[in-house]
Amino acid sequence: MKQYQLTLQAQWRPEVLERVLRVVRHRGYCVSQLHMTSTTEQICLDFSVMTERPIDALINQLDKLFDVQYVAVKA
Repeated sequence: MKQYQLTLQAQWRPEVLERVLRVVRHRGYCVSQLHMTSTTEQICLDFSVMTERPIDALINQLDKLFDVQYVAVKA
């Protein structure tokens, strides 16, 4: 399995973390590490996923979430 590190920024709402994790799980990726920071207006997630699947598929799905402002794979 390959491991990827992603960073995501989104508008803060109580349900955003749950939505992100649901997309990750439904698309067949496994979260191996997660770090979240938040302010009153925004959340920032740094997380790692393990998968055999292409990471672009997950990036495209996360980017479709309404509250997500930015998502990318860390180099």
